Amino acid sequence: MLDFQEETLAFRARKERETMQARQIAALQLACGLDLSEALSSDGDRRRTLLARLDRTLERERLKGLRRHWSYDLNRHIALKQIRDRLCPPAADAMSDRNKPARRHRRKMQTAPEGAVK
Repeated sequence: MLDFQEETLAFRARKERETMQARQIAALQLACGLDLSEALSSDGDRRRTLLARLDRTLERERLKGLRRHWSYDLNRHIALKQIRDRLCPPAADAMSDRNKPARRHRRKMQTAPEGAVK
């Protein structure tokens, strides 16, 4: 009975990995026109070029989400982020974040001039 449960858990885990892989393949192909296996096998300058392209795509997707655009897809956004995480190790990602300037996304509130009457 224990073997059957272990096989069941292994089967479910394998199916979940295959489903995640399929999502990532589709998202990368549709959003960037790239092949996931090609991206994973790349290195050096080609990998940096792919990561830059993926970062631009992720930023556009994030902005679509913030603006509540009709074509925004949370599943695509998640799959693109997962692909980026697979292509770029977390230690290198943290180093690149330190070099980026902080961005402000809030709009400044408009205030009336000091001498204005309400």
